[in-house]
Amino acid sequence: MLFSDKLRQLRKESQVTQIELAQAIKTNERTLRRYEKGEIEPTLSVIIALAEYFGTNTDYLLGLSEIRERRQHGTPGPAATEKGAPQQ
Repeated sequence: MLFSDKLRQLRKESQVTQIELAQAIKTNERTLRRYEKGEIEPTLSVIIALAEYFGTNTDYLLGLSEIRERRQHGTPGPAATEKGAPQQ
């Protein structure tokens, strides 16, 4: 799933309008609408703000993972638990 699709899905699931979300992440409605249409890509700071707002992680938003939950700091990610990876 593309970033634009994930963004739209999360916003609708959260039952927030484009205006409300735009205000929450300090952008304007037109820009948010263009993110959702896939017309433009957000900056790193916007991706982080969206992940924080929705309580998810940036990898999920970017389509790099299907795991929605944020990892706690210091918790090993999937690569750290693979065979041969150093254990913490």
